[in-house]
Amino acid sequence: MPRHARGFDTDAAYAHLAKRDRKLGAWMKKLGPIAPDPRWRKSFDPVDALARAILYQQLSGKAAATIVGRVEAAIASDRFHCDTLGRCDDATIRACGVSGNKLLALRDLAQREACGEIPDLRRMSTMDNDAIVAALVPVRGIGRWTVEMMLMFRLGRPDVLPVDDLGIRKGAQAVDKLEAMPAPKALAESGERWGPYRTYASLYLWRIADATVQTKAPTKRSQD
Repeated sequence: MPRHARGFDTDAAYAHLAKRDRKLGAWMKKLGPIAPDPRWRKSFDPVDALARAILYQQLSGKAAATIVGRVEAAIASDRFHCDTLGRCDDATIRACGVSGNKLLALRDLAQREACGEIPDLRRMSTMDNDAIVAALVPVRGIGRWTVEMMLMFRLGRPDVLPVDDLGIRKGAQAVDKLEAMPAPKALAESGERWGPYRTYASLYLWRIADATVQTKAPTKRSQD
C-alpha cells in the first residue's frame, strides 16, 4: 500500500503556482516564498491534536491556552488521550473552564480512540485525504475544517483547499478581484487550477487576506 509523505517541495510548489496562475503569482512575488512548516517532520498524536482543537474552538488563543493548561494539570499529563482523560470525572474537567459541549466532545473522542476508531500516524500515512476526513468527522465537535487544518499543518499534505474558510475565500476574492467572496462550491471549482499544490496556494490566500485588510497580526490557525 503506497504511503503519503509528510510535507512537500515548496520550491516546486512556488514555481508551479506562479506559472499556472499569473494573478496569484504576482501576489506570491510580492509576499515572498513561504518556507516548509517544521511541524511536517515532527511526530504527533492525532488524538492529542484533535482534543486541543476541540478546546481551542470559539476562544481566543490566550483563553484557550489557559484552559488547556488547567486540564493538563488536572489529568497530570501534557498528552490528551483516552487513558489520561479518564483520570478525571466530568465535574473536574468542567471546573477547568471546559464547556459542557466540549466535554461531551472530549469524551466521544476518548471513547472512539479506545474502540480503535481514530487512526494513528502510521495508519494515516496509508490513507488519502478524503479517507482521513471520513474517519475523523464522526467525532463530536470535529468538522471537516478542523481535519483539513491537520492535513495541512501537521501531515503536510500538498493538495488541500479549505473552501469553507473565511480567510481562504477572502484571499481568493482579492486574487480574482471579485465583488464578493466566492461561494465554497465556486472556489472548489476555480481552485482546481492550483492542484496539485492547493495547500501552498491556501497559505498564500491567508496571507493575501491579511494583507488586504491590513491586520496587525496574522490570523491564528487551529493547528498553530
